[in-house]
Amino acid sequence: MSTPKLSHLAETLSGSEIVKLGNAISERIRNGEKIYNLTIGDFDPSVFPIPAELEELIIDSYRNRNTSYPAAEGVLDLRKSVATFIKEWEGLSFEPNEIQIAAGGRPLIYTLFKAIVDKGDKVIYGVPSWNNNHYTHLTDAVHCVVECTAENDFMPTVEDIKKNISGATLICICTPQNPTGTTLKKESLEAICDLILEENAKRGEGEKKCYLMFDQMYWTLTYGTTVHYNPLHLRPAMKDYTIFIDGISKVFAATGVRVGWALGPSTVIAKMKAILSHVGAWAPMAEQKAVAQYLLQKENIQRYLTQFKSEVEFRLRNIHDGFIALKQKGYPVDAIAPQAAIYLTIKIDLVGKTTADGKKLETQSDVTSYILAEAKLAVVPFSAFGAGSNSSWYRLSVGTCKKEEIGEMLEKLESALGKLL
Repeated sequence: MSTPKLSHLAETLSGSEIVKLGNAISERIRNGEKIYNLTIGDFDPSVFPIPAELEELIIDSYRNRNTSYPAAEGVLDLRKSVATFIKEWEGLSFEPNEIQIAAGGRPLIYTLFKAIVDKGDKVIYGVPSWNNNHYTHLTDAVHCVVECTAENDFMPTVEDIKKNISGATLICICTPQNPTGTTLKKESLEAICDLILEENAKRGEGEKKCYLMFDQMYWTLTYGTTVHYNPLHLRPAMKDYTIFIDGISKVFAATGVRVGWALGPSTVIAKMKAILSHVGAWAPMAEQKAVAQYLLQKENIQRYLTQFKSEVEFRLRNIHDGFIALKQKGYPVDAIAPQAAIYLTIKIDLVGKTTADGKKLETQSDVTSYILAEAKLAVVPFSAFGAGSNSSWYRLSVGTCKKEEIGEMLEKLESALGKLL
């Protein structure tokens, strides 16, 4: 029986490579296989629970029967709390009508694309990066892909963007970045902002402007001397053209609680609200009410973040140090020092090597399979984030990592590397 013909979008859209890989690994674990699953950008709640105070507030909110539809733009007390939170913690000033609440960051990114991007519009994004390729495809836009390099911490440069900005509608930047755990430097962000402001000054009254989607879902999770910068502090005039994507998913290990917010010009936010009102991807009423209360508990948040960040950084630094030790022993691996988020950028460059049973690792896919089979280490290749299939770089996520397993994981990896010829 032939497969029925569906829409062009359905026929051409591919699902999330990361979710697909994570589900396959989870199935093997359920079947009893011991795997160090460092693929998905999520948290093991037994290792990283949400804040206890937030948990209690959510439970109380359901007991208080906050189970009706929320307002399409998000309940007012939550939008006011978000405004207070970002003012106190980041020095950003937004009114409630400049804030849109949704069920995490994904619906906000989707509605932002739909509110701004038309078919054939140019969207600029670097690779590797999370899902920008898919959202560009969903809007039938033109992909202006910037191939980022390790020399720039896998971040786009102003020179990269300048090549494509003429006529562009949207520039996508995520910092701290998923998948790399790296950040955009102050000078680079300043130069990119200046480029956007210059470009928009050239455009006529009725001409569509160039907007910046600034995904800062991980902005609280920085380590060492790393500093997170945002466009509005560096160039206040960017407020007319910047839409922030933010929320509780990563800052409070609350990926499943599904409360996110966008900050931006009221005209754009109003259109995002209209689109969301048809999609219905609202954060649940009970969670909105609970988060509205929790965001005002500054001391509790500070205490949680201190412990949470310490635990994440410990894992990132210990695994990084382990990879550098392997590199110093002569193995073809590398890692970028941790800067932010829950990710470590690692390199496993084994193409051309031969296994003990005589099989040659001819592609990076062969390398990924070998590391999984021999070291029981599951990580996500940068090719899943839009990079080329030959890239030897990977994302390693520590949200499900148990501290006591780091040593044995590195030992198994060294053993697997040592078997290659």
